Amino acid sequence: MSSSQLVRVAVAGASGYAGGETLRLLAAHPFVEIGTVTAHSNAGSSLGEVQPHLRGLANRILEPTTPEALREHDVVVLALPHGASGKMAAQLPDDVLVVDLGADHRLESASDWEQFYGSAHAGTWPYGLPELIHAEAPGADVATAARQRDKLPGARRIAVPGCNVTAVTLGLQPGVAAGVVESEDIVAVLANGYSGAGKALKPHLLASEALGAAQPYGVGGTHRHIPEILQNLRAAGAAQPGISFTPTLVPMARGILATVTAPLVTGVDPEQVRAAWEAAYADEPFVHLLPEGQWPSTAMTLGANTACVQVTVDAAARRVVTVTAIDNLVKGTAGAAIQSMNLALGLRETAGLITEGVAP
Repeated sequence: MSSSQLVRVAVAGASGYAGGETLRLLAAHPFVEIGTVTAHSNAGSSLGEVQPHLRGLANRILEPTTPEALREHDVVVLALPHGASGKMAAQLPDDVLVVDLGADHRLESASDWEQFYGSAHAGTWPYGLPELIHAEAPGADVATAARQRDKLPGARRIAVPGCNVTAVTLGLQPGVAAGVVESEDIVAVLANGYSGAGKALKPHLLASEALGAAQPYGVGGTHRHIPEILQNLRAAGAAQPGISFTPTLVPMARGILATVTAPLVTGVDPEQVRAAWEAAYADEPFVHLLPEGQWPSTAMTLGANTACVQVTVDAAARRVVTVTAIDNLVKGTAGAAIQSMNLALGLRETAGLITEGVAP
């Protein structure tokens, strides 16, 4: 592409973790020109003051987040607090591709939104998890089942999934779609890096509280990602999925390690279980089923748009066990946004995204 053909992208909320990660990835995207960057309380500051690692963009000045600053772009990425994206998107032209990193437009059910977020529902946008399996009922051929990526070309509004949702969905959906697990008794326990909580200063996020400690949060069915997880499992074929979901903050900046278990369907053997995951992810560029015996770690995915997955059967407990690692800021947020943007615009899905992590 020539420079005149580059896609011009604005990022609102560029001073936060999600906005900063989006800019880091966009800076290396071969078909993107970064346009306006905006913030709220940090408006007027240089980007280098709040995102000092973005050296090539350090001299950019953060503008106030207004419709006027954003509308003259091909793409607008909204990295705004929950509840703010809907109002801003309503003031942007219909022909601009708006990608929402927040939760405002993920849920199909207005009652779920009102129950978990406590405000009016802003509406439902096309969902930005390209690998999401669509199956009418358990027992689907997961190798040929439809994927959410089929719904994204030409979209002008995209809702990026929650990071925990991505880890749990990618870990378990092959078993749900193939009909090898019972979806009514799912248990998910996650280890989460602190960047998922954002940059806001809160006592429990201070280093003196967090280092050397693990803290559960959103316990007992209260976490806002639960209805979104259930929505995805229903898309994968589950009739009435049920989940016990417990995330835990652990002393790392980035990453999610999601351990998810579900009862094995009677009569299914372990070979059938692994075969379902192999079929589901054989051709996926960013979801990697690891060789048997190798287990995911968050270090594998640091800085990459990769989900590393493993599955096994606990024969004594008669449960399928999956473990999934992602970088919450990349595959869990900014990488998913760019992957979905690429599909919506007819670009190569993998453009600007890498699978190689950073180690050590």
